[in-house]
Amino acid sequence: MKRRDFLKRTAPAALLPFTIGGFGVKAYARTPLLDALAASAIDTDRVLVLVQLNGGNDGLNTVIPLDQYSNYNAARSNIAIAENQILKLSDATGIHPQMAGVKAMFDQQKVRLVQSVGYPTPDYSHFRSTDIWLTASDYDQYINTGWLGRYLQQEFPGFPTGYPNAQMPDPLAIQIGSTISTALESDVANMGMAFSDPTSFYNIVNGTGNDPAPDSNAGRELDYIRQVGQQIQLFATPVRNAANKATNKSKLYPAARQNVLADQLAIVAKLISGGLKTRIYIVNIGGFDTHANQNNGGNGTPVPHGTLLNQVSVAIQAFQDDLRLLGLEDRVVGMTFSEFGRRIKSNSSAGTDHGAAAPLIVFGTNVIPGILGANPIIPANPTPNDNVPMQFDFRAVYASLLKDWFGAPDSELQKVLFHNFPILPIIKGTSSGVEAERSSSAITLGAAYPNPAHSTARIPFSTSGGHIQLSMFDNEGRRVATLIDRTLPAGDHEAIFDAAELPTGTYYCRLQNGATSKMGQVVVVR
Repeated sequence: MKRRDFLKRTAPAALLPFTIGGFGVKAYARTPLLDALAASAIDTDRVLVLVQLNGGNDGLNTVIPLDQYSNYNAARSNIAIAENQILKLSDATGIHPQMAGVKAMFDQQKVRLVQSVGYPTPDYSHFRSTDIWLTASDYDQYINTGWLGRYLQQEFPGFPTGYPNAQMPDPLAIQIGSTISTALESDVANMGMAFSDPTSFYNIVNGTGNDPAPDSNAGRELDYIRQVGQQIQLFATPVRNAANKATNKSKLYPAARQNVLADQLAIVAKLISGGLKTRIYIVNIGGFDTHANQNNGGNGTPVPHGTLLNQVSVAIQAFQDDLRLLGLEDRVVGMTFSEFGRRIKSNSSAGTDHGAAAPLIVFGTNVIPGILGANPIIPANPTPNDNVPMQFDFRAVYASLLKDWFGAPDSELQKVLFHNFPILPIIKGTSSGVEAERSSSAITLGAAYPNPAHSTARIPFSTSGGHIQLSMFDNEGRRVATLIDRTLPAGDHEAIFDAAELPTGTYYCRLQNGATSKMGQVVVVR
């Protein structure tokens, strides 16, 4: 590859060469992406903050089904949260007692909790499932581009020529931490460059403290990297200026170095307040791979799950409070996500193994408050393989934020996400949310009969009309059949589930009608 081509392909989103608050900060080059996404706004200033929970968060100990507490407790008696300690969000649903901050935000109508988010046929590998979430691919689709990277490529195939400029002076996306997100890669440009020593990279960028490169292949490559760094400096300056300009105002932040997520979100608040037009920020916290000693910590789980949830809750509440005090909270929406959830039944090591779907939290003053979706169904006698099946596809959440928060046109969504996904009622004041809330009352999923079933079961349902998908999932969260996937008129209908060739077990039916999803259960016996 020619050096000119390399500079064009790699420079746009390389790391910013400095640290803020002790964290290496990566700035992905400013592009018109989010200005296009926010075409519905007069002067696009909306921000999305992604909070990644690395390791696979145990959703059932995060958001607890109070309406099925006896089954929940029986399934995981060695790690179940005591019923009298659970913080109630509603009569049917509670949240972990160490998430008082998120509970307070829920009561203030600043939280939209989305139940059982995942994808059909889950993969239990950390690496592969993370890749699926960041690329928005199907489980059997292997691609090298991220969902935001594809959006950028569709909108601005000529980038980075001419950037930054007067209209686009700042980085498009900033990640706090040490790992470049695959979500920002496209097939024409590497959207990020990682350096383990930000100070050394800062010297490369500024051309200071560097000895002349030797006259060798390695030396010529070093010169080449320095050229890339000098171009990156165009994006580093405004971020450094923003960081130096603003001051956090919330008193809810813990002391520095006590909560790694709070430290990162404090930086994000400063950069937004400092005047950056950056639209996407990515922060992360690890430790959620809780195979053993989940509640108390120890071998296998160094930090107890409750402590991790407390750090997440404290950090998000402090960040939201900071945004309020800085006069910014109406501009920002945040979202948590993890690569997968955990199994319904705990293991003998007082932990939980890799699972399927889990809840995520969308927060901000512009979210429709409350809980989207129903509590997951907890069987009376779960096996070690039983999982929470998907109720909402994570890509539907992506589509909803792109469309209703940033104003992305429908024509772009399928190019980015490969399929058409329903727009969920997450963001206030949108036609998507109003329509979804209206239609949800007209959709029902009746009890399957006979149940238990030996060979076939009939599943009655009613819809408000439109495209209907009725799918069946096994106890491991895998889709085993699609009974209906077509447009139906409004009214009462019935589907037949042929289970003659399926093994004994619990199966879950999922009815999707537009943005509304309903879940049911069928037991197959021989």
